[in-house]
Amino acid sequence: MKSFNNKVAAITGAGSGIGRALALELAAQNCALSLSDVNETGLAETAKLLADSGVKVTTSKVDVSKLEQVQAWAKKTVKDHGKVNLIFNNAGVAVAGTVEGLSYEEYEWITNINFWGVVYGTKEFLPHLKASGEGHVINVSSVFGLFAQPSQSAYNATKFAVRGFTESLRQELDMTGTNVSATCVHPGGIKTNIARSARTNDSLREITGVDPSKATADFEKMFTTTAKKAAEVILAGVKRDARRVLIGNDARAFDVMQRLLPTAYQALVTRAMKAQSKRK
Repeated sequence: MKSFNNKVAAITGAGSGIGRALALELAAQNCALSLSDVNETGLAETAKLLADSGVKVTTSKVDVSKLEQVQAWAKKTVKDHGKVNLIFNNAGVAVAGTVEGLSYEEYEWITNINFWGVVYGTKEFLPHLKASGEGHVINVSSVFGLFAQPSQSAYNATKFAVRGFTESLRQELDMTGTNVSATCVHPGGIKTNIARSARTNDSLREITGVDPSKATADFEKMFTTTAKKAAEVILAGVKRDARRVLIGNDARAFDVMQRLLPTAYQALVTRAMKAQSKRK
C-alpha cells in the first residue's frame, strides 16, 4: 500500500497516544477513519481534533476484550464507510508485578485486552480487508515483545504473543498471495498514557526496591519518543510493507542486544536492575 489516499482505516485505542497520532497523520493523507476506544471522553477529543480534516470520521465505544463489540464495530465500519483497508490493533494496557505476586485475574485482564483484542480485531476485519482489494493488518506489540524483563511477565507474555501471532499471519498471507499484508510494531518508550494508566502490584517492591505508587513516574522518565513520531514511523513501515517496525533508539538497541545475546541478555538485565534497586 503505497498511498493512504481514499483508503479507510480502523484504529483501536484512538482516544489518546499512538492511536490518536495515527488518526491525525492518516487524515492528513486523505484517509477516512473509523475510530474506537473504551474511553469515550478521549475518543471525543480525538474526533474534535479531526473536525476540520476534510475526511469522514466515525467513532465507536469498543472494549476490544469483548468479541461481540469488535464484531459489531467491524460491521458498522463497513456500513458507514463502504469498505475498510487498514486495521490498526493498537489498544493496550500494562500491569507490573512478580509472577508470584500477580493474581490470575490480573493475568486474564491484560491477556484479554492485549492479546485477544488483537486476535478479535484481526479476524473480524480480515475478510473486509480482502474484499476491499488492498488491505493491511497492523498489530502493535512492544519492545517487550522482543526481550523479557523482571516484573513484566504479564506484559511480556501478551506482547510476545502478539509478535508470534502477527508473524504467523504474515507468512500465511504471503503463502496465499492475497491482497492483504501484515506488520508487527515494536515501540520502545513512547510518551503516551499507558504508563500512567498501568496497574502496579505491590510485589514490584520485592525485586525493584521501588514503591509501586512511584513506579509510574520512574518508568515515564525513560520515554523519549513522541506519539507523532511513532505514528510517522508506523505509516512509513506500512508503505514499504515491512514485516517488523521498531520505534525509537531504545527499541533498536534492545533488538540488537537480543539478537547478539539471545539468552545472556537476561543476566545483564537482572544485574542492571539489582544495581538500580540498591540505589533506591
